Formats: sequence, structure tokens, C-alpha cells
Amino acid sequence: MLIDLAKKNPLFSGKKLTETTASGIPWKVLVVDDEPDVHTVTKLALSRFKLEGRPLTFINAYSAEQAKELMNQEHDIAIAFIDVVMESDHAGLELVKWIREELQNKTTRLILRTGQPGQAPEEDVIVNYDINDYKAKAELDSRKLMTSVYSALRSYRDIMEIEQARRTQINHRKGLERVLEATSGLFELRTLHKFADGLLTQVATLLNLDSETLLLTCNAIDAISGHLDPVNIEILAGTGQFSNKSHITQLPEHIDRLLRSAITQKRCLYEDNCFIGYFPTKSGLINLLYMDGIDKIDDLDKKLIDIFAINVGVAFENLLLNQEVEDTQSELILRLGDVVESRSKEAANHVKRMAEYCSQLALLAGLPEYEADLLRRASPMHDIGKIAIPDAVLLKPGKLDDEEWKVMRQHPTIGHQILANSERPILKAASIIALQHHEKYDGSGYPANLKQDEIHIFARIVAIADVFDALSHARCYKTAWPLEEVLAEMRKGAAKHFDPHLLQLFIDNVDIFVKVKDNWKDN
Repeated sequence: MLIDLAKKNPLFSGKKLTETTASGIPWKVLVVDDEPDVHTVTKLALSRFKLEGRPLTFINAYSAEQAKELMNQEHDIAIAFIDVVMESDHAGLELVKWIREELQNKTTRLILRTGQPGQAPEEDVIVNYDINDYKAKAELDSRKLMTSVYSALRSYRDIMEIEQARRTQINHRKGLERVLEATSGLFELRTLHKFADGLLTQVATLLNLDSETLLLTCNAIDAISGHLDPVNIEILAGTGQFSNKSHITQLPEHIDRLLRSAITQKRCLYEDNCFIGYFPTKSGLINLLYMDGIDKIDDLDKKLIDIFAINVGVAFENLLLNQEVEDTQSELILRLGDVVESRSKEAANHVKRMAEYCSQLALLAGLPEYEADLLRRASPMHDIGKIAIPDAVLLKPGKLDDEEWKVMRQHPTIGHQILANSERPILKAASIIALQHHEKYDGSGYPANLKQDEIHIFARIVAIADVFDALSHARCYKTAWPLEEVLAEMRKGAAKHFDPHLLQLFIDNVDIFVKVKDNWKDN
């Protein structure tokens, strides 16, 4: 028996044993037995044990309930020696069942020991309980105890290596998913500053960090000179102390040094607990990302950042190209709108005000930013059809007769015909607006007598903005109305001319639209 082993061993003197210290993290061994001598002898017999340079450390429990408390606290116990009979005849068996089923611990190697083999027959226990070994205390001498521990520890080690490999695989997959989700979100952002803000958010999410961040862009020629002049740098976005980018007149010296180092080496850097992202574009711009406090990220996160950086470089390039195309389209539309309005002697800044009125009302109505921006860019073309209306009709100072009015009412259809065949989102939106902006909510408008939701929301918004601007400014046939009279007249058109919900939003937030009107006064 184990207790007899203690009496025969000259190393045992009744004094308290100290755990062997050695290099390497010890393997944890839990001894669950209500006999204190069993704990002492087990530690004595295994006092010089090592596997792969790692000794054993012992955790003692004198009842099944105490063992449960310890196993809830310690999550890396390699082996548990469990006595069958303790506070009850089957306390050990019940503990095994609890470990495997309730605690869901499948890794700890469980070795049952009993001094009363007949109490729990080996065959029944092996079949019905998820244990790894079953020994009678009488047969478990020092040699067999050592053999059992070697076997159990090697099994535990292999299981943990397999589990670690599984976790690594899961982390790699989740990491890739994080990168794909992050970059897909960035591709949806339409403007450079929104992209920049989104990028900082996505990088922080990717790394699970709360850091000081800064995103900048500079000309490659200026960067090559090795001097980052604040005049030539545009700060796109920032967090922490850099959140108010307009107040940054000079970059801190250590940030300037790191940025210049990344530009010189033409790559992303990890240095001084900082990450410097380097994103060159074919257009000659270099975008730079600064982030501090990255000492907690591991090699996998650095690989994720590298993948992320490649995608961000492509996103920057595509965004700049798309923005150039859209800005060109918008400028042409705005200029063409100006030409149409100047021909009809409309107010000088009518189309500019219309663009802002429509964008603001779209946002108030809950439209996505992309759609509000699309409406802002497309709305200046609402009267493009007037380009085909004869001067005699278009410029007539007095009231139009029936024939003249019939000609004037053709301009929505003409405008739609001019724009309808384009596949560009801005021009497609402009074609809808041109066709429907004179439709009325009650169906009395033209050219198709559409009503309520049959009228595209873009056209319903333009109708409100157009009337507000027309009444608020002088035309060749009228003087400007005071704001109170304008709003009173527009209220009369609720549910008749105008969508009542959109009109109420406009009136409730009229200060926003008055500010736009004041910012774009006629010359």
C-alpha cells in the first residue's frame, strides 16, 4: 500500500515536503483523497518526477466538494488522482461524472484509486465512467505510480497540442473573417474623409485596441524629400488627442520621425510600440496611418494588418478614382444646371441651394448618406428639360396662355429623355427627378398624374425644395416672399402638392434651410 511505501522510504521523516523547483512551468496534479497520508506519499513518490524538463506541482482536495471548487478555479490541471470512497461510497465516481458532464472538462486525465476494489468493480467503472486509469491502492507502488503519471501526462500533452492547433486554426479563420469584414465595410464608404474615419474604426476593431490614431495623406514628391511639411500634409482623420485635426499645426517629433522612416523604407513599420501603415497610390499620393500602444498585438495580428494594408491600398486607389469621376460628373451637372437656370433668368445660385436643400431634407427623412449625396449631386438637373423650351415661352414675364403652358409642361419629359439612357447612378437619379419633380402628392401634377408613393422620394423632396427657393427669391415675374408667408403657403399644399411627412420635417427644421439660403445668396 502507499502508506507502507512511506514507512519503507528513508526520505520520509514525517516532516512537511517542499515542492521540487525546476525550470519550466510545472504540470498540475490534483490529489483527491480523504486520507492525508495518501497526499503526502503521492508527493513523496513523485517528488523528483520530470517530463520535458517540467516538474509536478500538487493541489490537494480532501473531499469531492472541495475538488469541485478547485477545478472551477484551476483550468489547466493535467492529472487528477481521485479516491472512490470519500464522504460517500461513490463520491469519487460522482465527481468524475461532474467533471466530464457538467464542467465539460475532457482534457484532464482522471485516474481512479480505491482501497476497496469490491465497492466499485473495475469492469463496471471503466465501462460506465469516462476515466483514463483505475488502480487499487494496494497495487500502486512507486514504480507503477510513476508509469501511470508518465502515460497520463503524455496523453494530456498531446491533447493540449491538438487543442492548441485547433484554436490556432479557428483564430486564423476568425482573423481572416475580421479582415474581410473590415475591408468590405471600407469599400462601401464613398468620400475620402468618411473612408478615413471608417479606416480608423476598422483598424481599432481589428486589433481590439483603444489607441491614439492618425491618418494622413501627402504628395509622394514632398514625401521623397524626407520632410513632411504640415502645409503639404492633409490630416484625414484622428482619434484621441488627434480627434480635432484642425488644431494640429505640427506633428510631434517622434511621429514625424516614424512617418518619414516608413516613407523611406516604403513599407508598414512596427517600431517604438507604434504601427505606421504605408499606403501608396498610383495617383502620386501616399496615405499614412499612425497608431500607438500596439505592444499587446501578436504575430497573427501583425499578419492580419499586412493583409488589411494591401486591401486598404487598393481601396484608397479605387476611392480616389471613383471620387475623381464623381466630382467631374457633379461639376458638369452643376455647370449645366447653371446654364439652364441662367437662360431662364432664375436666381444665380438656385441650383447650389437646391442641392443642399435636397441633401439635408433627405438626411432628415432617414435616407442613407449615400442616397442623400446622390440626390445632392443629381438635383441640379431637375429643370434640364427647359433647355429645349423656346425663349418666348421660357422668358415671358406675364402669365402663360394655354398653348404656352402646354409647351412649358413638356420640359419634364424632355429632361428625362436627355438623361434616361445613362447607366451612371447620378444621371439615372437626375432623369427620375427631371421627370417627376412637377408631380403632386394628390395626383394633380404632370406629366403622368402620379400620386403619393408612386412619386419617387427624390422627386418629392425636390418639389419641396424647389417651391421654397422659388418663393424665397425674386424671379422675373415676382418679388421674394418673407419666410412666414413662404411657410404659410407651403402648409396649404400639404397632402396636395407636397408629401405631408416630408413637408413637416422641412418646416420643423427650417433653420437648417434658411442657413443654406443665407450661405448661397444671389449676387
